[in-house]
Amino acid sequence: MSVQTSMRASPPPGARADMAADDARFMALALTLGRRGLGRTWPNPAVGAVIVKDGVIVGRGWTQTGGRPHAEIEALRRAGEAARGATLYVTLEPCSHHGKSPPCADAIIAAGVARVVSALEDPNPKVAGEGHARLRAAGMTVDVGIGAEEARRDHAGHIRRMREGRPQVMLKLAVSADGKGGGLGRRPLAITGEAVRDRVHLLRAHSDAIMVGIGTVLADDPLLTCRLPGMEKYSPVRVVIDSALRLPPASRLVQTAREVPVWVICGMEASRAAEERLHAAGIVVLRMAERQGRLDLAAALKLVAGRGITRLMVEGGPTLAAALIAVDLVDDAVLFQSPKVVGAEGIDALEGLPLTALTQSPRLLSVRSEAIGADICDIFSRRE
Repeated sequence: MSVQTSMRASPPPGARADMAADDARFMALALTLGRRGLGRTWPNPAVGAVIVKDGVIVGRGWTQTGGRPHAEIEALRRAGEAARGATLYVTLEPCSHHGKSPPCADAIIAAGVARVVSALEDPNPKVAGEGHARLRAAGMTVDVGIGAEEARRDHAGHIRRMREGRPQVMLKLAVSADGKGGGLGRRPLAITGEAVRDRVHLLRAHSDAIMVGIGTVLADDPLLTCRLPGMEKYSPVRVVIDSALRLPPASRLVQTAREVPVWVICGMEASRAAEERLHAAGIVVLRMAERQGRLDLAAALKLVAGRGITRLMVEGGPTLAAALIAVDLVDDAVLFQSPKVVGAEGIDALEGLPLTALTQSPRLLSVRSEAIGADICDIFSRRE
């Protein structure tokens, strides 16, 4: 019999059930709080934390913009002395290493927290169980796994970046009833309704960066910002795949680069003069080797991950979308299907691929479908 078991009487079944219900409820709140930081905390994960004492919430926190302070520090600050003897619920293992701020595990110990309920172990090799171990060594009860499935979804970008060196990739497509993604000559069309456009802007706000191909920029001259009222400041970094640096100086992306960051990924042989013009406009140009005349998308994803991006939204166009599907780099897909018919002159939603390459992919599982106005939104996620 362990020392811990011999010193503590097991609670009756009813008390265990109540405790489990409380744990689930407070962890659900921590997860909700953590989502407030989605798209704004990179390169750090968007963590949520709740401190509870005698059934009362005494502190709440979530990772702040730019990744600091961490959620646990925010919750401890709000709780003050009430944290002593309390339970901390946190959606990811508290950090144990010195980065740009001291370890959260040390702050939790210093605050006198009695129990920590953590949804997941952090895959960051600098943590990887050491945070939990440090808390246990200090005499705390540490329970891991409550809310784990939901936490894995919320922290998918951080997990993917730690394990595979690339961001979590979400592909967004708007498709007509006859499978088209644009008009004749790649002319942009309003395929879906206003409610879908609002949803897309929210998806942008929850992403660290949004990626498009140069073909989409040349055809649409998109702005790629979040334009929901009051959320303009949550616009993601805008990334353009542009091997030859054809991005027009007069484009809206270039003209707004000092307001919302723009990164352009190009080949090693792209024009140096074009790079200088873009740099003068405030744009970051990232060069990489080409493979058989094309940019290697897997390497491009690692390039942006190296700059801190964990959640990448891909919004266009058909060539980039098809290329990512072809090399199995799509982790989530949001497919907006309209009842409108474009006609045979329209361009396919996926260049050179049938739409079933996404909807019937053995690597992507259909997880949810909902009506958004007159349109249908289908959600797919990678089978892990």
